[in-house]
Amino acid sequence: MLIGIPKEVAQEEKRIALSPAGVDALIRAGHTVYIESKAGEGSHFSDEEFEKIGARIVFSPEEVFGRSELLVKVAPLLENELEMLLPDQVLFSFLHLAVGSKKTIEELLNKKITAFGYELIEQDGKLPVLHSMSEIAGQLSIQLAERYLENFSGKGRGILIGGITGVAPAAIVILGAGVVGKTAARAALGRGAQVIVIDNDLNRLKDIELLFNKKVTTVMANPYTISRGVKFADVLIGAVLIKGEKTPHIVTEQMVEEMKPGSVIIDVSIDQGGCIETSRITTLSDPVFEKHGVIHYCVPNMPAIVSRTASYGLNNASINFILDIANNGLDNILMGNSGLARGVCTYKGFCTKEILSDTFDVEYRPLRIFSTN
Repeated sequence: MLIGIPKEVAQEEKRIALSPAGVDALIRAGHTVYIESKAGEGSHFSDEEFEKIGARIVFSPEEVFGRSELLVKVAPLLENELEMLLPDQVLFSFLHLAVGSKKTIEELLNKKITAFGYELIEQDGKLPVLHSMSEIAGQLSIQLAERYLENFSGKGRGILIGGITGVAPAAIVILGAGVVGKTAARAALGRGAQVIVIDNDLNRLKDIELLFNKKVTTVMANPYTISRGVKFADVLIGAVLIKGEKTPHIVTEQMVEEMKPGSVIIDVSIDQGGCIETSRITTLSDPVFEKHGVIHYCVPNMPAIVSRTASYGLNNASINFILDIANNGLDNILMGNSGLARGVCTYKGFCTKEILSDTFDVEYRPLRIFSTN
């Protein structure tokens, strides 16, 4: 199979979809891999490193898109990338179509692209590719919180996250007990913070209690407890995920108004719309803004801060899925791998996700229809 890896053009996206190890695995399996020149530069992978293992370096995105049967990306497609797609190509990428434009899904449908959203691929009931990025985002959320709690800019509360003898540590309130929430809780606890996790799933909260030996306070989510937790927080981390859907605003602007001056919000859910009403997308070079005296950090591609680690993690989580399709053919794998099939958003000109069909008013067909025809 002909596989292409373009250079990411989304703003300040430094990750690459596959590391040299993943490219090597594809080439050893007999496939041809085209990589756009300098695609790995942001993660410190050189063209020479890829060439040594047999990849073919090309010098324009048009050439990568034009030569490839299967495209492997990181960030959601931008308009100029949509235009370069060829009919019937296979695409692996984070898509986040629920918060995208209608034009994006229409273009995927018109060109009959088989589009896999990394954030939707399942394995053993989990989301393995998203999991790898969520682990990074959870750790980074505490690292960033430490930075913005400082008052070097005159805006942060001036709090040491772990406190000192006789001085209380920071209160870290985490909304969501999934992978981001657990990883953030572990990182915050390791730094000596007071950690509170709020979720509406009692089993997840039980897991948190067992995992951290009751050192983390768990709270069942409802408007009353969320409001109290937000008001108490020195740092509020939004880690809410509804698979394949836009994240609802569970923290209202009124709640934010009642937060402590100089407190910090890290809305990790921003790539799916954000779970905090006052959030808006920011960038790595201009990551924060202040609203109601509260510092907001709302960067949708947080893992790009540690692009090399993130690229390795993305490669490790995705390469077996890509190899399966390259080795055995798209339809054969979709018939036999239901977890991978759940990642498909568009297929042969139809939308295979009902929520997207309802949102954008496009024709919906469940993927199983195709497998039984």
